[in-house]
Parts: sequence; C-alpha cells; structure tokens
Amino acid sequence: MTTSIFGEVIRVRKFTNGDIEIDFHHEEQITEYRYSADPGRLGNFPKDLAETLASTLDSSICIEIFFQNDGLPSHIELEQCDDDDEEEDDEEEDDEEEDDDEEDESDEDTEF
Repeated sequence: MTTSIFGEVIRVRKFTNGDIEIDFHHEEQITEYRYSADPGRLGNFPKDLAETLASTLDSSICIEIFFQNDGLPSHIELEQCDDDDEEEDDEEEDDEEEDDDEEDESDEDTEF
C-alpha cells in the first residue's frame, strides 16, 4: 500500500557537488528531503523527482508525494494551489480603495 503527503516546497538548497535539499511544508510541519549523487551520503529522493520539486519553489503549485511501503518516494503529482486567502485579501483591498475614492469625491463637492 502506498502513502502520500500533500504540501508545497518552501525552500531549496542546491550544492556544487550536485546535492539538492528540499524543505517541504505539509500538515503544519516541515520535512527535509535530499538527493545526493554520493552513495555515502543519505539521500532519500531520486534525482528527477528532487529536481521537479525544486522547480516548484516560489510558485502556486502544490505537490502530492507518494511513497512505497519501504518509505522511498515512488512518484509525485503537481497541481495548481487554491489560494483562497490571497483572493479574499485582494477583494478587501479593492473594497477599501473604492471607499477611499468615494470619500475623496464627497470632499470635493463640499463648499465653504
């Protein structure tokens, strides 16, 4: 049976020796995954999956990582994240700007 986690990449470190470290945020925690070309170093991700994960940094792509029974990743799925909080913030800012514009217009109509 495979398991999976759903989240997003929040930090990537790429080294000159080819190693890649990825901080993955999921379920209110951060897990570090690593690819290493050096068989003596602990590397738990295949190179192609690590590079794909790294490419999603600073984007609105959410990732689901699937693991085999032995805990090694088998594949990943990418999808566009729903960013409801950001949309709500944008709507609130638009409403505030409209209110400011209305106040400015009413000030212009006032004669002393």
